[in-house]
Amino acid sequence: MITDFCRLRLKGVLDEQEVAAVSTYLNGLLELMAFPPYRGKWIDWAEVSGTAGVDETRLRAARYQLQPIFDALSRNVALEDASEPVRPPKTRLEPRTSNTLVEPKRSRRGPAPKPIVEHPEPFTTEFDDLPGFGEALNMHMRRHGDTVRHLYLALASRGEAQDQRTLMKWCTGQLLPMTARSFVVLNNIERRYRLPLGYFKAKLPHQARAIRGVTLSGLPAAERRRLAWHLPDDFLTRPKAEQEEILEWVRRVIISGSTDYRVFQAAAMRQRYAVRFTAFQNAPRPPAPKPEDEVSDLDAELESAVVDAPAALDAEMNALLRFKTATLTAFGFQRNGVWNEETASQKVEHLGLMFGALASDPRSTVKGAGVPLDSVCFAMLIFPAVWDWYLQWRERRRGFYTKWEVDMLSVVLSMTRAETGWMRQTPALADRLKPVANMIEQDEIDRVRADWDAACDAFYKHARHRIREIERVARIHRDPFEPIMPVLEAASPVGEYRKITEEIMRLMPDERRYPKPAAEAVRSFLMLRFGMHTGLRQRNLRELLVCPRGRTPTSERHLEDKKRGELRWSERDQGWEVLIPSVAFKNSTSSFFGSKPFRLVLPDLAGLYDAIEAYIDRHRARLIDNAADPGTFFVKSVKRTSADASYNQNTFYEAWRLTIQRYGIYNPWTGRGAIKGLLPHGPHNVRDVLATHILKQTGSYEQASYAIQDTPAMVQQHYGRFLPQDKAAIAAKILNRVWEAA
Repeated sequence: MITDFCRLRLKGVLDEQEVAAVSTYLNGLLELMAFPPYRGKWIDWAEVSGTAGVDETRLRAARYQLQPIFDALSRNVALEDASEPVRPPKTRLEPRTSNTLVEPKRSRRGPAPKPIVEHPEPFTTEFDDLPGFGEALNMHMRRHGDTVRHLYLALASRGEAQDQRTLMKWCTGQLLPMTARSFVVLNNIERRYRLPLGYFKAKLPHQARAIRGVTLSGLPAAERRRLAWHLPDDFLTRPKAEQEEILEWVRRVIISGSTDYRVFQAAAMRQRYAVRFTAFQNAPRPPAPKPEDEVSDLDAELESAVVDAPAALDAEMNALLRFKTATLTAFGFQRNGVWNEETASQKVEHLGLMFGALASDPRSTVKGAGVPLDSVCFAMLIFPAVWDWYLQWRERRRGFYTKWEVDMLSVVLSMTRAETGWMRQTPALADRLKPVANMIEQDEIDRVRADWDAACDAFYKHARHRIREIERVARIHRDPFEPIMPVLEAASPVGEYRKITEEIMRLMPDERRYPKPAAEAVRSFLMLRFGMHTGLRQRNLRELLVCPRGRTPTSERHLEDKKRGELRWSERDQGWEVLIPSVAFKNSTSSFFGSKPFRLVLPDLAGLYDAIEAYIDRHRARLIDNAADPGTFFVKSVKRTSADASYNQNTFYEAWRLTIQRYGIYNPWTGRGAIKGLLPHGPHNVRDVLATHILKQTGSYEQASYAIQDTPAMVQQHYGRFLPQDKAAIAAKILNRVWEAA
């Protein structure tokens, strides 16, 4: 009847395609027994336009022909779903007396209401499992003879109701379940139709999104957002003790990572101490976490021991940087080795921490040396008493000595080396020396000024002796392999780590409905795949430029000037190629490169090329939005609070870590995540996975070094701990072939 009405009454007002779309929409409402969308006494033409796919202006032009059929449909739905109230009648406070007149109850007009049963029998046990959420819900409602109204009444009779209008929008595809309460209702519908738990959720176009509506009182909004990603859908219905257990596990394992070093680092970062130099001052710094416990005003003031370097100390640091980073050594100076920008930034930070410890107040939680800031200078570093205090101070804080102390001594050792040391060639540094209680006496200053070379020789001898002593007792505090130990212990570490990329694809949002989350998921997929195929350090990955297919690639000379690599299409190999000049690598002078560029054609395996081309074609532009294009392959998601689309060291690390948190760590409460026992980590760990995998498969340090652009000696030093346990297995594999052949 609806089809005939539309064909006759709308002819000449709407074209054939529009008439067919309106007819389909009206028949769908009738099949669902759902009311049309009204706004007052008129139809909401904007909502009808969005659902039916017909231009709103065209619908409004035909509103006088359409309004009667919409009104008739509404009357039919109201008549069909007429039923008694769901709530039980209220009991009277006073009992009826014998002379109370009871009027006979009037019967309602229309058909008797459909009875409500807990588990309706389906009309058929065979059905096609539709992939879409709305289509699957409609199909199962038809199988069990439910309309939207009757399903709402059935849920309401058990106290499990969702808003009827929301149910209708689920069926028409206008809305999707997003809140914790919605997922509880979905579970109730699954129980009603005897479907597996989670059946409908598996059909949602964005399964990995954080659930809404979870109230975690007393927590900052940022922490609530982080936790919401990792909470189960039925979190609110679980007992309070179980909710606390889930929150504790998520905080300990996923958010922070439960290694001893992470615990120490979190506590140490609350005690802020450093001297800040103007060099690299614009480099992004991670915010230090706020102390959890309340402290007095004095302690709060003393804890904020991050101070700007005085002008004289800052000038000394700038002179050191010019000496170590200049292309040509200044006249009259000699040097051995040059710092690149990354190394220089690291040395500035480490020296700033040492000076900050010396300048911090002894009464603060830092328990520094209390050296007046105007007395801090580079010349202090040649006094053995200063170093003995600093080394013992670090040992007290950490509980043992580590390789950090050896590295710091080595830095200043090179500065005092004969002929090439910067401090050795700058005796004027001694002019700023001042006495420091329990460290530097005036007579020592006089001796140093009188014979600067002898003072440098004495420190050089002392530092070498201290390095040998510390190396003998140094312990590993930050074990870089601990977060990925479940991967490294697997028979195939790369195959185990690959599960994370498969989890990303499994939970990939629907691009048509969620374009930006889909772009972020593709970016996460490509980050891990590029890391596993290339073995590059994070700097080379985040600075990798992109040349879209069909354009002229950047010349190798220009890439050398920029010290960056590029992803481009190789016509010769018919594949995507990564080309990076050797000068762009941290170990550019290594024998691995031999002054030749790094060149690798990526394999067209497991959907890698499809993802690359989709990312370049549309996903990357969605992430950049209206910001300036930095030209790099990997770009950030530009938001209102961040207009820069380029990654830096901290943001790229956090992007990788976030990917591991959402897709890598197996969460027993939600069932998401690829690897049990994995902990949050950064991009550098993928190099550990590659080297360990090749060692396990071949037993060759040389072949492992090829995967991470390094030397066999370096691989043996860092990854040798994984080979002994596999040597016997490798030998047995060769020997067992004799028995298999027999």
